[in-house]
Amino acid sequence: MLKNILRLDWILLLSILFLIGLSLAALYPLSYSGSVLATSNTADHFSRQAFFAAAGILLFFVLSFMDYRIFRSMSTILFLGGILLLLSVLIFGKINRGTAGWINFGFFNFQPVEFFKLIAAVMLAKYFSLNAKTIRASKHILISAVPVFFSVALILMQPDLGSSLVIIGAWIGILFLSGTRKKYLAVLLIIGLLLSVVSWNFFLRDYQKERIRVLIHPEGDPLGAGYNVFQSTVAVGSGGLWGKGLGHGSQSQLNFLPEKHTDFIFAVIAEEMGFVGANFVLVLLTIVLARLFSISRGSKDNFGKLLVGTIAVIIFIQIIVNIGMNIGIVPVAGIPLPLLSYGGSSLVSILAMLGIAESVYRRNQRRFT
Repeated sequence: MLKNILRLDWILLLSILFLIGLSLAALYPLSYSGSVLATSNTADHFSRQAFFAAAGILLFFVLSFMDYRIFRSMSTILFLGGILLLLSVLIFGKINRGTAGWINFGFFNFQPVEFFKLIAAVMLAKYFSLNAKTIRASKHILISAVPVFFSVALILMQPDLGSSLVIIGAWIGILFLSGTRKKYLAVLLIIGLLLSVVSWNFFLRDYQKERIRVLIHPEGDPLGAGYNVFQSTVAVGSGGLWGKGLGHGSQSQLNFLPEKHTDFIFAVIAEEMGFVGANFVLVLLTIVLARLFSISRGSKDNFGKLLVGTIAVIIFIQIIVNIGMNIGIVPVAGIPLPLLSYGGSSLVSILAMLGIAESVYRRNQRRFT
């Protein structure tokens, strides 16, 4: 057992533990500060996150010691199970902030789409690894697009535009990683731009359009549609070099900053831990991504390479979008910041992804020496 533990990627593991520690440090004063936030609805955020962190770390180690290749043979079952979960959430889902994306199990709300991101990575990695020799043929783009856009359609019905874009981004990412011809990727980019124009006129809801308008003109409605972004940028900018101290952020502790536990946890960290703390978070997240891409490049088999590479793309997209939301350069999309935002489903699913990446590392360790 000790030998197995010593063979882990300790740089990745320590970065993960530091990020979870920072998350809990930021959540504790939000939950138990005694301010107006410490209500019956928020006081258990810290304890719940701590519970899910422990469960997620346990799952991380279990998956680290498993053979990741078992997921290749299970990909079809996992995908069908994931589709059933996405269908069930449309029927039995609990509506939260206008989205029916959660299934209530009493003690916690389970969000299937967070785990479906991992399932999508497994499915895509298997398909592209099996067809590695002919992957430059255009037919593989069309074939792989069918399950991707079918699942995206189900996610959009919740509606959850942010998670849909993450799934599509994972698909584009694996097309790039697998060696798809650049001209095909250029064509997809053009199609995506055209679909964006069509979506604006026919598919996007009014509140989604308003989020984009706010991004362009944040001063247009600072007390309405632009309130979240305005308060978030104020929180980030007011932290200074060293921050105001944990539990002393005026934006977060006095309830000016909405969704401070989830969407805007980075703004809380920037306000209370300052420029130094925010950059420490960015450094840790960069280390996690760098280790994932390194593990992907060092994998002996194509499945492991593409699986970890797609996981890295998923985490990268979520980091860019979430932090972009917090500093006002990306529309608010409700995407959690990996390992930091409050939410059991997000935290456990990300730790599961990272555990699988550790499994790939352990079985290819000589490639990294």
